[in-house]
Amino acid sequence: MQEIKMRRSNRERSEETREKLIEAARRLFVEKSYAETGTPEIVEAAGVTRGALYHHFADKQALFRAVAEQEARRVAEEIDAKASPALAPIEALIAGGNGFLDAMTVPGRTRLLLLDGPAVLGRVAMDEIDNDHGNRTLREGLQAAMEEGAIRPLPLDALTTLLGAAFDRAALAVETGANSDDLRLVLAEMIRGLATVHE
Repeated sequence: MQEIKMRRSNRERSEETREKLIEAARRLFVEKSYAETGTPEIVEAAGVTRGALYHHFADKQALFRAVAEQEARRVAEEIDAKASPALAPIEALIAGGNGFLDAMTVPGRTRLLLLDGPAVLGRVAMDEIDNDHGNRTLREGLQAAMEEGAIRPLPLDALTTLLGAAFDRAALAVETGANSDDLRLVLAEMIRGLATVHE
């Protein structure tokens, strides 16, 4: 019994160390950029040893990937929270899109996911992360809307890719001072434009 308790506390300590590293790295990547942040700084900011860093992550790039995955997961959670199943399919898509834009206003998130992410990890790796999180929620919403006949049947992967790119571009525009309300209005009308036309 005591051995099980000891193993659990070791696992908990290990997870706590990993989280400290991710949080410290995120803060430094946002403040200084990925390129300007060294692993000694991350270790010092996290209050752990260099050995602990390399126990959890192969290198700085692997740590950045963990940061990006955590950010993408938080974005997806925000989308899911806004896109209530009680809403009509098109309204759920619009609400989820607004949830995405809200989530992307967290300081540093747009830079981490849309600028540094592709530069550090490559487009393919960032697409994998997005397809597990933000694009997954969009794809599921579009698929549900098609299955209910709320929007026209279109190639799902292509529609997800292009609509997701529009939302990413809107997040980048908001980051540089564009009018968020205008962008949300246009994105909502793009989604409504997919609606099945009833004669």
